[in-house]
Amino acid sequence: MNLAYRDVRHNLFRFVLTCLGLSLLMAVVLAMMGIYNGLVADALNIVKAPKADLWVVEAGRQGPFAESSKIPGETRDAVARLHGVSDAGSITYQTVEAAFAGKTLRLYIIGYERGRPGGPDAVVEGRGIGQSHFEAVADRKSGLAIGDRITLGRNRFEVVGLVEDAMNSGGDPVLYITLSDAQTLQSQLAPPAARILEARGATGESGNTVAAVIARVDANADVDSVARTVRQWKHLSAMTQADQEDLLVRSVVDRARRQIGLFLGILLTVSAVVIALIIYTMTMEKLKQIATLKLIGAPDRTIIGLIVQQSIALGAVGWSFGLMLILLIKDYFPRRVMLEPINAAALAGIILVVCILASGLGIRAALRVDPATAIGG
Repeated sequence: MNLAYRDVRHNLFRFVLTCLGLSLLMAVVLAMMGIYNGLVADALNIVKAPKADLWVVEAGRQGPFAESSKIPGETRDAVARLHGVSDAGSITYQTVEAAFAGKTLRLYIIGYERGRPGGPDAVVEGRGIGQSHFEAVADRKSGLAIGDRITLGRNRFEVVGLVEDAMNSGGDPVLYITLSDAQTLQSQLAPPAARILEARGATGESGNTVAAVIARVDANADVDSVARTVRQWKHLSAMTQADQEDLLVRSVVDRARRQIGLFLGILLTVSAVVIALIIYTMTMEKLKQIATLKLIGAPDRTIIGLIVQQSIALGAVGWSFGLMLILLIKDYFPRRVMLEPINAAALAGIILVVCILASGLGIRAALRVDPATAIGG
């Protein structure tokens, strides 16, 4: 006879209600893990999409993601002539807000040179940019569809293709346009400001500048050697693909990682306290029954098993319901939620330890009960 099972059946409503509350906590914990995974994946996707081996940026800067970077557009030709470089392309990054269909879209604009590295990795619907001006490829989560027209600056762009999972570390969907259009968008001033500059004899154009030059290196060439050659130019800095990815994880998403880690610690502590209180309350309510078990000669391990099994059952059911809940609703989050099997397995192990530790309070109360209580009434 399983005493834990019989006790749960006797108090089924309260047990289910407690499991429901725990499942909500578990769902939040899993959501936090998934949000962090999505944050890192989005940040790295932007870096991995061009399939570059080398990033050339402004000297003294760790751009173009950790901080801003501006270098002359002609740098691409100089980098392309380096020994070991097979292809190179200029690229720009900027965040804009644009009105569309009565709402404001926040977009991460990537400007690239057609036929060179930097464009979308794979267009899942429609086609890539085929003209020099006023065409765009958007991420699905932007809400844009093929054929939509959106105004950026003073120009209207037509969406000709769609990509998936192209977002920056802030969760803003990507919009690809040509490099010349992106440079115009960066340097273009509002008409009043442009007229003032024109009256002063100045110009609002910032020149042919880009955020970075990305390069692909021959298979038999040493990337680090090419990077050292670029750094010798003094006015430029160079990072390998591995350096850029490491910088993003350490710098751009590090604070988010620590904050999410703090939330996870708090939520797991709350879960442990809830489980401990519930198990302690359930134990205190059946002290007389436990005293009866002791009176008829039941060993302590039977009583300990009763309490520990109930505690583990609470955690297991709460974890299962929480996992099912987050899998059902994760696609409705405004940010990408990526749940990996190792996350669910790690949380299951943590919850198992938490449940065993949380049952200690109830076990202590049960073992201290006097068997004479069963007779005393």
